[in-house]
Amino acid sequence: MTTTQTPDIQNIPPFQPRAFVPNNIDLNDVTAVCKIFQTLIDTNIDSPQALETFIQKRSELSAIIDQHGSILYIKMTCQTDDPARADAFKHFTTKIDPAIKPLQNTLNQKYIAATKSFPQQGDNYAVYNQKIETNLKLFCQENIELQVQESLLEQEYQTLIGAMTVNFQGEEQTVPAMAKHQLNNDRKTRQEAYLTTTQRQLQDKEKLEDIYTKLIKLRHQISLNAGFNNYIEYTFKAKHRFDYTPQHCYDFHQGIKETIIPLLKKIYDERKSDLNLKTLKPWDLACDPEQRPPLKPFETETQLIQGCSNVFHKIDPTLGKQFDQMNNLGLLDLMSRKGKGPGGYQCPLEEIRVPFIFMNSVGIDEDIRVLFHEGGHAFHSFAAQNQPLTDYRSAPIEYCEVASMAMELLALPHTTEFYTTDEAIQSKKSLFQGILKILAWIATIDAFQHWIYLNPNHTTQERTTAWLDIDNQYLGQFIDHTDLETQHNYQWQKQSHLFTSPMYYIEYGIAQLGALGVWLQSNNNKEKALKNYHQGLALGGSKPLPQLFKATGLPFDFSPKTIAPLAAQIAKEINL
Repeated sequence: MTTTQTPDIQNIPPFQPRAFVPNNIDLNDVTAVCKIFQTLIDTNIDSPQALETFIQKRSELSAIIDQHGSILYIKMTCQTDDPARADAFKHFTTKIDPAIKPLQNTLNQKYIAATKSFPQQGDNYAVYNQKIETNLKLFCQENIELQVQESLLEQEYQTLIGAMTVNFQGEEQTVPAMAKHQLNNDRKTRQEAYLTTTQRQLQDKEKLEDIYTKLIKLRHQISLNAGFNNYIEYTFKAKHRFDYTPQHCYDFHQGIKETIIPLLKKIYDERKSDLNLKTLKPWDLACDPEQRPPLKPFETETQLIQGCSNVFHKIDPTLGKQFDQMNNLGLLDLMSRKGKGPGGYQCPLEEIRVPFIFMNSVGIDEDIRVLFHEGGHAFHSFAAQNQPLTDYRSAPIEYCEVASMAMELLALPHTTEFYTTDEAIQSKKSLFQGILKILAWIATIDAFQHWIYLNPNHTTQERTTAWLDIDNQYLGQFIDHTDLETQHNYQWQKQSHLFTSPMYYIEYGIAQLGALGVWLQSNNNKEKALKNYHQGLALGGSKPLPQLFKATGLPFDFSPKTIAPLAAQIAKEINL
């Protein structure tokens, strides 16, 4: 079974019957939703048992509200040009969410007060308590309206990007679908596709610039209102980054420059030589340097799903069954189409406790890796299904991405489900080169965001100058942007995280190093690596970040001393 729009999630039964929230509650009714929150606020906590019941009721309520918001987001991103879906999501972000935030803060206050009267034994709630205490410190009534404005601007960005299409070779195509033309061995076709795509994107550059400027100002004001000097300080607390600091990020940036950039120089020099070019243009970066035909792993969504199912079954039958369950429930929307939001994601549905996967596949090599990646996120959701607290069924992003990126690497021995042996080797080399490139891109985007939010009152010209300076320290130095200066100036606009997930990108770098650690474990002992993988995933978010890494047999470190040996292993794997 496959989907082309969105699944009927409401008809999938919950993981367990509701014990507190009425089955017939209208989650779009602000009054009804606030009433159930107030019922919980009015609960008398007069014993340790009552406190435990309070926790379980709140966890159930959180799961139901979270899933409702997720469903509305899924529907909106699956068809951004549907006004009804847009309005429904807007209603949630402008009416429901703002109304319950003060009530959630009151629940936090009630909970912390109760823990002082009835101290909890052991450390089962240590992470939970740390998060709630932090959220209490961050809560600011003034910020609720600002966060509504922020959400609306993010939705405006999604709609703007989802509406982008181009006419190419006599056919209307989405921007994600145009990526496949960069794999073409004909340089003129690649150039034409690049220029057609970027010219369409540049039509909205001022609109995107304006949205981002407004977002930066809002986020800076949110930080000031919460008592911080800037959004960097605020977001490290808001994202519960308890185990590392901005300095660790700067150390990561330096490690990438020292160990990854020299390897990329070799790769780009080889590419120039293989393509017989003096310089590399943006349209020379994705095609096969040996001029082999682009890899075409599948033609249809059905082939993509079946092939990935086979791969997951070979890695671990349990994972294969979980993926098949998602497919049978219609929880996969994988192909690109007009009006669909950009990118890809996995979304946990907290009440039914199964995940949904969203993608923009067009039939290229990258697509199978994206599904391996989002599949890893999905397996994380399944592994943490039995965590009793909703909060504990989601791990910190830095570890969530280990689950997904490691799955890309664990799938490598089985890509012959899509390819011949030679094609699988070609795909593997592309993957490892891609890892080196993405590590450099992560450092670029993270460094750019640090500059943005440490200098919130900058002009758009200063933003462009900062972008070019930072990009040219990483990947930009290898690419010839002559006569393409405007495209280079606005290249950052293609990174959706800057708009919709601010300061969320370093997590990928931390996790990529962890995923490479899982890969090395698997090369030495596949069974032990899988055992560690399952063991870490099953903890969900119930332990601090360093302990999650330790449970998976990994160090929690993303400094140059960790980057260097992993980079050396990649170089060895692809004969750099």
